[in-house]
Amino acid sequence: MNGNKKHRDKKAYDNDGAEFDIEEDRPPKKSPLKRNKKKSYYGERKKYDPTFHGPTEDRSCTDIICCLLFFVFVIGMVGLGGYAYYSGDPLTLIYATDYQGNVCGKTPGFEQKPFLFYFDLLECFDTTTIVTSNCPSTKICLERCPRETFAPFTLLLLDRLGEAAADAGLPDQVGLDIPDSEWDKMMCEYGFNPKAEYTDSVSPYFNNLDKIFEDKRCAAYYLKSEPLFERCIPGFLVSNESSVAEIFEEVTGYIATSDTVNEINITTTDIERTFQRVVNTFLDLRGFLEFLYQDFISSWWLILIGLAIGMALSLIWIILMRWIAGPMVWGSIFLIYGVLGVGMYFCYKQYFDLEDMRVSDPTFAFLATLSDFLRLQKTWLTFGIILLVIFLVILLVTLCLCNRIRLAVQLIAEASKAVGKMMSTLFFPIIPFFLQVIIYSLWAIIAVYLATSHEVRYEVYNAPPDFAIENGTECVYETFNATYNTNGTTATCVFVSYSLPTYTTYLQFVNLFGLFWISNFIIALGQVTLAGAFASYFWAYDKSNDVPALPLLRSFWWAIRYHLGSIAFGSLIIAIVKIIRVLLEYVQLQLKGKTNNVAKFLITCLQCCFWCLEKFLKFLNKNAYILVAIYGKNFCTSAKDAFFLLMRNIIRVAVINKITDFLLLLGTLCIVGLVTVAYFFYFSMQITFINDIVPVPELHYYWAVIIVISLGVFCIARGFFSVFDMAVDTMFLSFLEDSERHDGSPEKPYYMSKDLMQIVGKKNKKRKDQPDNNDEESETEDW
Repeated sequence: MNGNKKHRDKKAYDNDGAEFDIEEDRPPKKSPLKRNKKKSYYGERKKYDPTFHGPTEDRSCTDIICCLLFFVFVIGMVGLGGYAYYSGDPLTLIYATDYQGNVCGKTPGFEQKPFLFYFDLLECFDTTTIVTSNCPSTKICLERCPRETFAPFTLLLLDRLGEAAADAGLPDQVGLDIPDSEWDKMMCEYGFNPKAEYTDSVSPYFNNLDKIFEDKRCAAYYLKSEPLFERCIPGFLVSNESSVAEIFEEVTGYIATSDTVNEINITTTDIERTFQRVVNTFLDLRGFLEFLYQDFISSWWLILIGLAIGMALSLIWIILMRWIAGPMVWGSIFLIYGVLGVGMYFCYKQYFDLEDMRVSDPTFAFLATLSDFLRLQKTWLTFGIILLVIFLVILLVTLCLCNRIRLAVQLIAEASKAVGKMMSTLFFPIIPFFLQVIIYSLWAIIAVYLATSHEVRYEVYNAPPDFAIENGTECVYETFNATYNTNGTTATCVFVSYSLPTYTTYLQFVNLFGLFWISNFIIALGQVTLAGAFASYFWAYDKSNDVPALPLLRSFWWAIRYHLGSIAFGSLIIAIVKIIRVLLEYVQLQLKGKTNNVAKFLITCLQCCFWCLEKFLKFLNKNAYILVAIYGKNFCTSAKDAFFLLMRNIIRVAVINKITDFLLLLGTLCIVGLVTVAYFFYFSMQITFINDIVPVPELHYYWAVIIVISLGVFCIARGFFSVFDMAVDTMFLSFLEDSERHDGSPEKPYYMSKDLMQIVGKKNKKRKDQPDNNDEESETEDW
């Protein structure tokens, strides 16, 4: 009796109900403080639940408040879109509007002037102009576009050269006797008479051509133009004229071909040379785009074939991962060893080859080139030591993580089997992709309408001193003449600018926040759907027969029926972090040009911190969605459980993530590389048997077609591999849950495959009434 009592005293039971010997199996005692710390940091291991046999079917709606908030926000976005549509007018970006706000051909008084002329079209291609979508060049409405090329800016050049000649004591060889016909050809602002201003002694422009062009009261030059979309565009951009000489062959002016000042020639040839580089750039760009368009029209079917090949290769790669994942991982590791070994041998050889060279040689006093640096013996010694350290670090990491690498490879193989069992999952991302396209399109449309919901601002101009209101006072154009008796006065109400209401900026931020929230909501919906489908495969005890029918459709139904609130919650967190990053970018833009270096430093640090926070939250959300799909719990509970589960297996997490990322990157590069190289050899006529069957079309730039195919194949491969990545993550979390919940006993058998159990040293035990010689306890390894 005492013996039995003593034996019972040595027995105890763990949290899962498994019996262990106190003296032999129990881990060393720890202080209560340490035990509490471990429990608080990593949480408790999952306990066995006899009712759990895979993704829970008995579910209820989760995070209802977030779901309602999301739908209210979507309704608000619809209202925002309606307001933008009502108040905005994107056609104002298309209308030909002059510098006073008059619409050419539409505003009263401008019906006969339908064409918009730019004083300096080159200003429209400035970097700032492209960002702000507003050309700063002065614009006026004309009855017809210029039919000749004229360069009045040369008046300024001749004036300056004449003054220089007079200052040098030389006779003024170039006079400014300009006929009226030349003054009449100048394009100027409405009501501005250049000749009168130039010759009027009280005018600020008296004998001052420089100021006329500096204030942009007149165009410094213009080219022979043709109308295009109600704009006067230089003829070489529209017509078939292709040489600069043709553009300048009708140059008119007063300049003689032999005028010289201080031996400097001033001729039409000099003016032509001024435009030569810009014009040739436009011509080359136009020809390039035309040839590119023809190439795409001729080879569109080849592009589709290339994309289909990329899709097929991606599918084959995913299926083959169950067999080639191991050889690829270990082969890559040994290849790294080989490269490092060759590098160390080369450094060793170079070190002893340079042993007899004198270090004090004068040629080494100053190392001006890389070749001088590589002739130093110490250089190769340093390189060799660095390579040796890297070799030893990788070797130690490989030896310590050998079993974890094997586990990662097997999980990847299991994910490949799951994808092969449910091929529909590979094409599911097409649905979120089109939803994303719709969301981004709607966001862009609302943003454009908001950006054009501006108000026209008018001010009083040229009012006499005794007028009722002063110059510069804001006025209402429609009622100005009726309100103020302007008969007999010069006062007018003129257009100044378009101005946006202050609240428009805030509405743009709301629109951007909506883009972030809804787009991340769609991404999360896809992740929850795929996670539920792959979890159904893992938690099927018999992978061949127990996988439910239509697992993808069932998982999608569960996601939209029960978990839209959890999906909205997780995507809301990401959207908040992203909008904070945008606000920091906006603040940084506002500080541009300021001298507050401390503020700039703090903004940069905050940007870095929030970038890291966004990456971490995306990773955590992804794993939280997996547990939402499996257990049907709310987002916060799933995120907490996922975090603790990952922290209890942090080394496994690091290994599996890095190996998966490496294999997917390698797969993407291989698929894109294969398709790219194949098309290069095809277009260069080096695959004769294919060229005989499929003739190569005549292309001007076949490399442009290859680039388009490569980008398309890259996007397709990334889409396929995103599904595979989700499968690996789902298998991994399910494996960790399975390892903690079960012990391999007949009451608590493992759901993982036999290959996974073999790697971690575990197996399911048989019941005693079942004939099996291998009914010993499952072996485990603490690794």
